[in-house]
Parts: sequence; C-alpha cells; structure tokens
Amino acid sequence: MGAKKGRYIGTIVTIREESKNDFSAIKQTNDKAFGQSKEGKVIDKIRKSDSQMLSLVAEINNTIVGHIFYSTAEIMHNDESIVGMGLAPIAVLPEYQKQGIGKRLINESLNIIKAQSVPFIIVLGHEDYYPKFGFEIASKYGIKCQWDDVPDEAFMIMILDKEKMSDIRGVAKYKDEWNEAM
Repeated sequence: MGAKKGRYIGTIVTIREESKNDFSAIKQTNDKAFGQSKEGKVIDKIRKSDSQMLSLVAEINNTIVGHIFYSTAEIMHNDESIVGMGLAPIAVLPEYQKQGIGKRLINESLNIIKAQSVPFIIVLGHEDYYPKFGFEIASKYGIKCQWDDVPDEAFMIMILDKEKMSDIRGVAKYKDEWNEAM
C-alpha cells in the first residue's frame, strides 16, 4: 500500500492496515459518517472475536478520514458452512466524501482479500455503487441475506473462487454482532 495523490486538491491519501492506536479515530470516523454509534461499537466487538478480519484506514496528514472493515461471513449450504468475508462498514468523514477515498479503500482491500483463499465477499449496500467493483446481486446465485427485510438489489456478492462456489446456495450470514446494528 502507499501514498497516492487523488482528487483531494493535491493532498496525499495513505491507505494502511489499522493499528491499536487507531481504534478511537476509527470509531469516531464511523460515528460521524453514519450519524450514529452502532457500527463503531460492533467493530470493537468483532475485533475481539475475529482473527481473520481486515481493517484498513485512509489517512490525510496523519489524520484518519476513512475506514473499511471486513469480518468473516458464512453461507450455510446443505449443513455445510462455507466461510468468506463480509464487507461492513465502509466509512468516510462527511467532509471527505465524494472524493474517491471510499473507492481507494475498496480497491486496496479487494486486492488484499483476492490474494487470500477467500471464496466470496458479501456486502449490503447501494445497488449502483458496489457493482462498479464486481459485486452482483446475490440472489442471482441462489444466495439470500440473513435479514428478511433487505431489498434483493441491496444484497450483493463477489464470487472469488468459482469452483468452490459453483453449486453453493443458501443463506449468507454476517457475524452475529451485526444483528445489533440492523
């Protein structure tokens, strides 16, 4: 990862993995981006229980302005659990939104995850945003969201291991901690 100039009026945005010193700033970034504290609280809980999670921050001048978080997710198929990743959340401070920081966080995190043996990534998000990165409506593959009230077009999946996922159908679930935020 590294520094790269973007549309941020000449400033350099650095994308890197989180460190323990970042936890408070990450919570504040999520709280401000979502206008609530649910996401930040869930992230803090998952950090304690999910050794496979991925958490990246975007910094400008040593200040965290964005954050992306992945935790393990599973699809139950014929009494078998297929473990992948769930993207949630991605947050950018309001004053830095619509400047490409979220896009950078997604692209850099996808590069990391694609290099691992992860068969899929799920995301619950805007139907016009996530397909730009390769996400597709999950129901196309017979995958449903654990939460019944989620619109079909908002629940998406990126298949990374086509062979492993070829006949997989079922309900995709984020970590239980996410139930608190829904």
